[in-house]
Amino acid sequence: MITNKFFGAAALLLMVFTAGAQTTPAVLQPYGKVDKTDLELKQCDFEKDANAEVLFDKATVYFTDDNIVTERHIRIKIFNDNGKSAANIIIEYLGGNHFQWIEKLQAQTINNNNGVPVITKVDKKQIFDKRIDKSVSETSFAFPDVKPGSIIEYKYDIASQYLQSFPDWYFQSELPTRYSEIEAKIPDTYHYKSLVRVNQQFAVNLRDGNGQISKLALVNVPSINNEPHMTSLRDNFQRIQNQLLSISADPRTGYPGKNFSENWDKVGATLADDEDFGGQFNRKISGEEEILNHVKSLKTNNEKIEYIFNQVKTNMKWNETYSKYTEDGTSKAWEKKIGNFAEVNLIVYHLLKKAGINALPMLTSTRSHGRANPAYPAYYPFNSVATYVPVDSATFYVLDATNKNNVYNVIPFYFLNSFGLVIDKENKKYNCDFIDNTQPARELTLINAEITADGKMQGTAQINSFSYNRQDDIESYKKEGEKKYKEDLKDGNNDLSITSLKMDNMEVDSLPLEQNINFSLNLPGSDGTYIYFKPNLFTTLESNPFLAENRTTDIDFGYMNIYSITGNYKIPAGYKVDALPKSTRMEMSDQTISFKRLVVENEGTITVRYSIIFHKSIFFKENYEELRAFYKKMYELIDEQVILKKG
Repeated sequence: MITNKFFGAAALLLMVFTAGAQTTPAVLQPYGKVDKTDLELKQCDFEKDANAEVLFDKATVYFTDDNIVTERHIRIKIFNDNGKSAANIIIEYLGGNHFQWIEKLQAQTINNNNGVPVITKVDKKQIFDKRIDKSVSETSFAFPDVKPGSIIEYKYDIASQYLQSFPDWYFQSELPTRYSEIEAKIPDTYHYKSLVRVNQQFAVNLRDGNGQISKLALVNVPSINNEPHMTSLRDNFQRIQNQLLSISADPRTGYPGKNFSENWDKVGATLADDEDFGGQFNRKISGEEEILNHVKSLKTNNEKIEYIFNQVKTNMKWNETYSKYTEDGTSKAWEKKIGNFAEVNLIVYHLLKKAGINALPMLTSTRSHGRANPAYPAYYPFNSVATYVPVDSATFYVLDATNKNNVYNVIPFYFLNSFGLVIDKENKKYNCDFIDNTQPARELTLINAEITADGKMQGTAQINSFSYNRQDDIESYKKEGEKKYKEDLKDGNNDLSITSLKMDNMEVDSLPLEQNINFSLNLPGSDGTYIYFKPNLFTTLESNPFLAENRTTDIDFGYMNIYSITGNYKIPAGYKVDALPKSTRMEMSDQTISFKRLVVENEGTITVRYSIIFHKSIFFKENYEELRAFYKKMYELIDEQVILKKG
């Protein structure tokens, strides 16, 4: 699915780049006119295995007397059946209060009939408009008669009467893009700043007479797809983020000029005064007196926070809608016991505030939605609301009651390593703060097993999971069911059989999740003389996620982690150790990840202990080569065998 975002804050002023090879005008063709070469194109020239390719994506931004208009024309080539998903289009825009609107939408499929293009237009009755929340709307449609070899194209205007709606531009997408261009016709009196995140040389880089960029283009832009432990695709696309600064005075018309510079105080104050956000802070909900009276009987702030959080989490259902604004209001949402992201968490904030807890609403952005940029103040990068509770100078909570597995004192994973806008309406303070968790999660595994002379192993395992590991395991167990969860614990080992599984403390947030496992294992390769086994059972590390030679995005684990796995394996009578992995230790060059293996034999029992500690959660793609080499060596060490010999 191609998703087109036209969120924006301004326009196109940026640093000088050296112009690269000039692109040929032939890559851009009028709507409905298709070059025969493209009609017969079989694959992407610079990304041979692509399922589809953006042939061109062009935008022209201009000003009228009343509006800013962006004309956009996109053409995509479908190469195979897997590429047909690119024919499902969603155009997302800021439709609230008529901030933006879409005009002149046309879409069509072009197929090749013996060298003759055959056009099938999208029926306008099959174009659907949907309001997501107060600010965001979307237009969606699917192309008809799409098959391998089809070309799909669409064009539209997106208009706005607000100068702040000048679009950000994404040169990159999940498909390879042959040519991407934005052209801007900017009045002399308008002044903009832009943040450019581009790692290719511009094919076109033109400035107007005032030194502002008038046309930018990239060619042969590779696709970006999901990589293990990455943030959102939007965070990683080559792009320009824009912001309007000012309009100069015009003595000819008497216009005095205006400063449009945004700051977080301005953004926060606007939201705090909005009826569907700040206007809900003090809205009473039915039965709140009973909740607050019970809170008075609790001794500590943590007890009060936990009680209120659990009351909302238990009694409210999230309607699966992300939003910064309430739809029906908090009072009505509480009565119906269902609400969007903002409604659920503004109720948490309201009750905490009424209970005397120092709590503040916080605009947040989920991991899949992408990070807000603290250097570019705006409200559109946020898609959700949480409740922020500062505990002391070093500790804070970020509460989200939409997820039934969340706990009050563990920041939800999907907010980690992003920015949140804290709204302190009373004191008129609005800070964009980094959301992280400096306390590592832990997973402790203890295995006690006995090996028999016929090449089998039987034993028990206990896994104690804390923090995010606890939440992940509980969520997986509840979502997948016990049968599938057992299969996950086996990690693809068909020789392993889990005969019983007992989950303890699932409903006690203050305790680690305790998983007690009884298992049996056939040891392949054992022949009556030799017994082979890998002491890597239930490591919970699964397979190596960093097998790819190259990496295009930063690695973001979200949080730090500590794994400790200890296995005690009793040797069968009549056998002795023939080969034993050595005790060893290794670290990343900056000591951010350490791995240690301790192996000892004592009175017929082999003990193998692994310790893996992550001291940071974000690694830049520039360090991927070392990280990949570390993981390769670590998994080789984890997979080393113990060999026992009869005699």
